[in-house]
Amino acid sequence: SGILPNPRKVQLGLATPGTVAPPHPPLPSSSTPSSAGPMRNGAAGFQRVKRGWVWNQFFVLEEYMGSDPQYVGKLHTDLDKGDSAVKYTLSGDGAGSIFTIDQTTGDIHALRSLDREEKPYYTLRAQAVDINTNRPLEPESEFVIKVQDINDNEPKFLEGPYTASVPEMSPVGTYVTQVTATDADDPTYGNSARVVYSILHGQPYFSVDPKTGVIKTALPNMDREVKEQYQVLIQAKDMGGQLGGLAGTTTVNITLSDVNDNPPRFSKIPESSAVGSAVGRIKAHDLDIGKNAEVEYTIVPGDGGAMFDITTNEHNQEGIIILKRPLDYETKKAYTFKVDASNAHLDPRFQSFGAFKDTATVKINVLDVDEPPVFNKPSYVMDVYEDTPAGTIIGAVTAQDLDASSSPVRYSIDWKSDLDSYFDIDPVEGTISTNELLDRESIAQHNISIVATKLSNPVLTSRVAVTVHVLDINEFPPELASPYETFVCENAKVGQVIQTFGAKDQDLPSAGQQFSFKSLKEDGKNKNFTIRDFGNNTAGIVTKRSGFRRRLQEIYFLPVVIEDNGYPPKSSTGTLTIRVCGCESDGSLLTCSAEAIFLPVGLSTGALIAILLCIIILLVIVVLYVGLRRQKKKETLMSSKEDIRDNVIHYDDEGGGEEDTHAFDMGTLRNPKVVKENMFRRDVKPEMKRSPRPPVSQDSADIRDFINQRLKEHDVDNSAPPYDSLATYAYEGDGSVAESLSSIDSLAVDHEEDYDYLNDWGPRFKTLAGIFGEQSETQSDSTTTENTH
Repeated sequence: SGILPNPRKVQLGLATPGTVAPPHPPLPSSSTPSSAGPMRNGAAGFQRVKRGWVWNQFFVLEEYMGSDPQYVGKLHTDLDKGDSAVKYTLSGDGAGSIFTIDQTTGDIHALRSLDREEKPYYTLRAQAVDINTNRPLEPESEFVIKVQDINDNEPKFLEGPYTASVPEMSPVGTYVTQVTATDADDPTYGNSARVVYSILHGQPYFSVDPKTGVIKTALPNMDREVKEQYQVLIQAKDMGGQLGGLAGTTTVNITLSDVNDNPPRFSKIPESSAVGSAVGRIKAHDLDIGKNAEVEYTIVPGDGGAMFDITTNEHNQEGIIILKRPLDYETKKAYTFKVDASNAHLDPRFQSFGAFKDTATVKINVLDVDEPPVFNKPSYVMDVYEDTPAGTIIGAVTAQDLDASSSPVRYSIDWKSDLDSYFDIDPVEGTISTNELLDRESIAQHNISIVATKLSNPVLTSRVAVTVHVLDINEFPPELASPYETFVCENAKVGQVIQTFGAKDQDLPSAGQQFSFKSLKEDGKNKNFTIRDFGNNTAGIVTKRSGFRRRLQEIYFLPVVIEDNGYPPKSSTGTLTIRVCGCESDGSLLTCSAEAIFLPVGLSTGALIAILLCIIILLVIVVLYVGLRRQKKKETLMSSKEDIRDNVIHYDDEGGGEEDTHAFDMGTLRNPKVVKENMFRRDVKPEMKRSPRPPVSQDSADIRDFINQRLKEHDVDNSAPPYDSLATYAYEGDGSVAESLSSIDSLAVDHEEDYDYLNDWGPRFKTLAGIFGEQSETQSDSTTTENTH
């Protein structure tokens, strides 16, 4: 037997023990060179059976979340011929509870999810036995199922939070402390346990080594007197810091320990002291007691008289110096003045001993305090045209440190005021530039905040507001304000302004737009008209000659160039159409029609209107006359004595349908009991009066017999369709109460019938009544003529 290619498969074979080397480090095994085999030829005892194991390590994925049991691997022996005579058994760690084996196929499955951190591997034993006798076919052997790790544990700082200290004024790279994070994932498999350190908060003062977690100083000359405590946030991320890795954090509290970096100095008054605050104390000693020891302090007018004031503390007789005005170290660094101390209650008996007061000189030194940078303007306003290329500088801001140290200043844009990053700023120069194309139609004004930071002390910052107006670029050329209808009189004079016109522009804002008008250069030789620009966004068409005649030319075209004052300037060419018209002597328009040229010269406008009215009246009279003639001359539909049954009469009169109950009494057709006797047919002229038909009962025997006969015919007819069908019977029953509605059985008679009753049926039968009425008159006339002859 040989090694199977499936690394998840263990094969039990008949090879000599020891001839197959395991592909992985040797695992604990209880296999022996010999085993008890089956009895042969009925002889009692054990037969040596050669066997061989292919040791392949089994793997199962931890935290498996599938719905079906997870497939682990397959066991197989060479004695298994596929006839289901071999049964596989499994024992050891988790056998039956965690792992199960198919006794016939040898497939191993994991029944539940496993955690590598809880147990990294399981040692099990497998054996192949005879399914009938349950006797071992081969000795029991041991194998291992290893839980394959996934990244399901984040790094943890078991000793955090950390506390450390470092001397102030330490150079860059001074060791502070080391942090360590542990990851419970398998360090020998993938990058699940490979941890990388980074600093989230604490820059630029400290740095951390990404591999070792050693924290060092990153900024020189950190002064304890400025800031003593620092809090640093360290992150440890597995998967080598790649995207998708799990992370843990810890806090490191770092204290700057003091070093002797400051000489002894007398106290100074900070320049940031508030007005009205106490800046110093002095005391004059008096050997008396009680009210005799009360002292009054006054400042001698001079250098510091305007900046300071002094009061007496009634409890201990100290003089308290109070600040009256703000201090500015950059303006004056020290103040010197004198203070007099005298008794409040004097005894005249001892005044001869001399002045009861003493004088002391007081010097106050002003301490320079780091102040934020100061902008040279309280706010800035900048303009930029839309669609300006990215990177174009639109302005600059300037801030400076007024302290004696004069620290450099760095500029930045507050990201909250420019979320879409439309602008960028040079951190050193303070120049503001566009970061992308601006659109005035989207945002017409941007309000951003510029931050100036003191380089020597980044905590000190100041802000200034910058307003950026996006100016509308000249996108649209100007055009004529409207389609002008211009005319020139035939009697126009030279230099006469015949039309004033203007222009419009779609660019905004419309206020402040300026337009200029001029003629085309190619049209400079125009001898008829010219353009005169009035300078107020309007221009006029001026005639250059007189004597315009419609007979010679009726229409003139005058091109005009219109240009605006936008950036960049745009222009367009419009065309004005000028018609030659006849005018009165005062310039009022008569007509511009070319046909009017051929009218008699003496006709005025009133005469032309009178002629048109006469023509219209004549046309109306002719129309009325023709209409009357047609009404009197109606043609008879029946011009011969033909039977009306052979004629089809068409008339455009639509009845009202079933709901029209006014034209005809439909009850006559529906209710046989309301039939009137002696009612004749109305669709034909009867030749003779018919005797009234007796009413027929609804249960007519002849109709019933006819229908039964036809039903029998259809039942025996082989050509009839084998399905229900509609059979039409062209049979008119006798004794219809409503009488016949067709002319099949109508009798032709020559007796006249009066059709005036059709007029009583309503307007829908008006046409029909007219037709039969004319026919009755015609037949009456014919009868009269025959009788005359």
